[in-house]
Amino acid sequence: MRTHSIRSLLLAAFIVALSTVALPSASYAGVFVSITVAPPLLPVYVQPICPGEGYIWTPGYWAYGDDGYYWVPGTWVLAPRVGFLWTPGYWGFGGGFYAWHPGYWGPHVGFYGGVNYGFGYGGFGFGGGMWVGEHFSYNTAVTNVNTTIVHNTYINKTVVNNNTTINRTSFNGPNGVTAQPTAEEKAASREQHVTPTAAQISHEHSASMNRAQLASVNHGRPANAAVSRPSTPMNRNAQQAMPKGSEVAHHNAGAPHPANARPEGRPPANHEHPKPEGAQREHRPERN
Repeated sequence: MRTHSIRSLLLAAFIVALSTVALPSASYAGVFVSITVAPPLLPVYVQPICPGEGYIWTPGYWAYGDDGYYWVPGTWVLAPRVGFLWTPGYWGFGGGFYAWHPGYWGPHVGFYGGVNYGFGYGGFGFGGGMWVGEHFSYNTAVTNVNTTIVHNTYINKTVVNNNTTINRTSFNGPNGVTAQPTAEEKAASREQHVTPTAAQISHEHSASMNRAQLASVNHGRPANAAVSRPSTPMNRNAQQAMPKGSEVAHHNAGAPHPANARPEGRPPANHEHPKPEGAQREHRPERN
């Protein structure tokens, strides 16, 4: 009986190991996916309007599955905690492979490969907003916010990229973005991190099930480039990728900013931050 039990345990361990190898590559779960083919260029799209207070923009990205690269739409996500910001994931080339480095939540924005995802993520830090006390304040110079609904806003145009040429490269390394992590970004990598929320994981899974999101099908112009909220299936208010020639108008809102997005003090004067009317409890990030 004991020999039979040992054999059963060994067989079970082998099956688990085999199933782990056979599982499709996931961008989340802390696994560094390695691919030999470079990801496509970042598509150009219009940012959907922010659905309400506490939502933070998470840019779209190319993930990899059994059928190749597929686009995960950019979307607004509720921060898991007050004071936390999103560091996007990125592809990095090294040792002959393109490896995916998953994104995470933390007190400061860390290194995301220098990739210009736009809308405040210009390659370094985040210029799309900052936490002021328990409320997130939005920089309307680079984010699409209805100020009649969300009152925690300010304007900082110094983060806007006015260059006529926009780098849409989606990976770090040779023939891509050659940025290296700064001292601030290295420090951010050692801080307390929170993994992507359940909504983000479900959002990526939804994209992986939609063949129209495959690069081999949409040729770099995904049907659903961005949505207001993560959901399953995709929200109907998706924004299609823009045609060529629209890059400057819709991808210039993310120039590198010299500081992470939680400076001391308040935004520029004359921009009050009252509590939003009708705020729902379930939309309030938890406190530290």
